[in-house]
Amino acid sequence: MEELPPETGEEPPPDPPASTHGCPPGGSAVTPALANGGQGRRGEAQRLAARLFHLDGFKKSQVAAFLRKNNDFSGMVAQEYLDFFQFGGQTLDQALRSFLQALVLTGETQERERILGHFSRRYHHCNPGAFPSPDAVHSLTCAVMLLNTDLHGQRLGRAMTSAEFVANLSGMMDGQDFPREQLKALYGSIRSEKLAWAERKRRRKRRRGGAAWPPPGCKKSNPFLDLPGGTGAVTYRRGWLARKVLAEADGKKTPWGRRGWKPFQAVLKGTVLYFSNLGGERGSPAVPPSRDPSRPPREGGPEAEEPLGVHHALAERASKYTKRPNVFRLQTADWRVFLFQAPTSEEMFSWISRINLVAALFSSPPFPAAVGSQRRFVRPILPAAPSRIPPEEQHRSHEAWMERVAQELFEHQRNLPEKRGRARDLDEYRLKKEYLLYERRRYETYVQVLETWISAGAQDLEGWEAQAGPVVAPPDPPTLTKAHSSPSLSPSPPSPPTIRVKRNISERRTVRKIVPKRNKNLL
Repeated sequence: MEELPPETGEEPPPDPPASTHGCPPGGSAVTPALANGGQGRRGEAQRLAARLFHLDGFKKSQVAAFLRKNNDFSGMVAQEYLDFFQFGGQTLDQALRSFLQALVLTGETQERERILGHFSRRYHHCNPGAFPSPDAVHSLTCAVMLLNTDLHGQRLGRAMTSAEFVANLSGMMDGQDFPREQLKALYGSIRSEKLAWAERKRRRKRRRGGAAWPPPGCKKSNPFLDLPGGTGAVTYRRGWLARKVLAEADGKKTPWGRRGWKPFQAVLKGTVLYFSNLGGERGSPAVPPSRDPSRPPREGGPEAEEPLGVHHALAERASKYTKRPNVFRLQTADWRVFLFQAPTSEEMFSWISRINLVAALFSSPPFPAAVGSQRRFVRPILPAAPSRIPPEEQHRSHEAWMERVAQELFEHQRNLPEKRGRARDLDEYRLKKEYLLYERRRYETYVQVLETWISAGAQDLEGWEAQAGPVVAPPDPPTLTKAHSSPSLSPSPPSPPTIRVKRNISERRTVRKIVPKRNKNLL
């Protein structure tokens, strides 16, 4: 979006007022790059910032677009815009609430962090004794935004506690710890009242007629991960499926009351799997009801369920599940596990192939895992934003990650923990091993799928699926039978199964009551 100078013939809005309420005069600190911009550019930035602050010809949703760019003029506009806010004497959460009331925080992750960086510098300028540097304010501001997501988003797992919030910020104030009471006060403020910007964002989406779904694999209102848009995306598969939830986020086992089978009409559109509730009973098979099968489910309609992101996911045939036929297993990026039943085996293999194809084509490289003061294994962050590189480069990227994971697994298995070590160390070793084994299998599947997709011309889904064939899970090792050292000896016949007969109660041996000698005189 281009910077908009004041309209012709329009009197410029008044210059930013002088700082009050404890803010030192002179505005925020001016960097050398901004100081060299010249008085003319500075005047344009002041007039544009005044119009943005007073919403003169702009909406709240348009303000962030002028503050988040990585150039000198956008930095000047952001500095002049933040000079309108007087944060003197306010706590960090109070200042953040007032700032988020004036605009809608939009853009990519680094663009949002850039806007929060401008806010942090202004807050430190107004409250120089509260924190040692603007970087410390910025670290705490981002932590508060993530805390708001954890406490007030869609809670699939356990919410962050006050002690965990304090522990995660250990050493983040320029190498020192934030005051414990200050962090507890921030935690209590966010827990009692959430930040209002996320609620406005969802309400605006509802007015446009769309559903404000949370990002798949994360909680609602996360300011750093967004659900990929479904407009213009390719539809890879549609059909009837029955779904069973085995594990929620982070592999937490689903309670018994929410594990029942439920039928849906499913559509794989882009990297999102949409579900339309058919109103069937729990436990009913995945048999298409008497409805028009050509009618797709309405993404975001009143009967729609929460969509599921298939980026970094892996679909496999559920060979160990024998209660129902044509069942495949799907594990998502946040380690949620689902079972899906298709009407026929051909449709089951088609769903497996196309889900893995979409995941292989559009899964972006993972971000490094979060670093904390506690030496615990943390899985890397898997971004929901789809990859836009060609299939050939995506294939090379997956091959490189497959080799990297295999090498890391080899090193991990060489460094075994001590047998008499702490139980926590053994659990950490087991969790990392399970993660590396799963990642190796996932990347091997991606590489195999992309090889067949590229060799087929990377265009026709039907032709590729016929050429690739069904995706079959590796068979279980056969049961070993008893063998003899001499081939001339005939193998012994299998022993007949033991038949257990349940005896009647009257045939069971009675238990004799034994009384200790020292207590016989009491009888």
